[in-house]
Amino acid sequence: MPHDPTKVAEVKSWLAKAAEDLRAGAADRALAPPINSDAVFHAQQAAEKSLKAFLSWHDVPLARTHDLVELGNQCAAIEPRLEPLLRRAARLTRYAWQFRYPGALAEPDNAEVDEALSLAKDVHQTILTLVPEQTHP
Repeated sequence: MPHDPTKVAEVKSWLAKAAEDLRAGAADRALAPPINSDAVFHAQQAAEKSLKAFLSWHDVPLARTHDLVELGNQCAAIEPRLEPLLRRAARLTRYAWQFRYPGALAEPDNAEVDEALSLAKDVHQTILTLVPEQTHP
């Protein structure tokens, strides 16, 4: 039986936006000099949108939150194998706000950015394995 096209389109939209955030983060990192504060923001956003895609696929109402702990707990309740990855990804939460405004802490260094982007990519790739291929961007 085919999947609901509205649901497929919604999940695909979340995953496409997550992929855009991964691209934007990588582009920020590749600049000379890199825009590290923006790159880590995009890492957080990519992970968040990937998790929201998964929850949307499973008909879980989406909260207006950037908290990857909250979203991760909801996802792990559906798929317990996600728990170790999402526990690691929870540290990306702070990037939703930490460097977005003047007066923030010291900018993240290149190693921190690389780790954040890698983790976000892992979350995105893992979610892609858990939803039907027709939802992939």
